[in-house]
Amino acid sequence: MSDKTDSKTSSQEQQFSILPHPAKSNDPRDPEPTKPGAGLNKPGFEAFKTPGPVIPNREALVNAGPPATSEELAARTAELNK
Repeated sequence: MSDKTDSKTSSQEQQFSILPHPAKSNDPRDPEPTKPGAGLNKPGFEAFKTPGPVIPNREALVNAGPPATSEELAARTAELNK
C-alpha cells in the first residue's frame, strides 16, 4: 500500500533538467545575431537615416524666383505670429 502512495507523490513532483547555454563564448551578446547599424535603430537616432543634402536641379532653381529680402521675411514672420 505504501508503494502506491509513493508512486503517486513522485509522479506529481516537478522535475528539472539542466539545458546547455547557447553561447559559445563568455560574451553576453554572443547569442544575438549581429545587425548592421544595430545602435542606430533606436528611435532617438532617426535623424541619422536621412539620404543626405538635396541639390535642386536647374529648373527648380529658376522657378523658385529671387530670394526674399530681410524686410519681406520680417513682414512674413509678423504675419504668421499674429
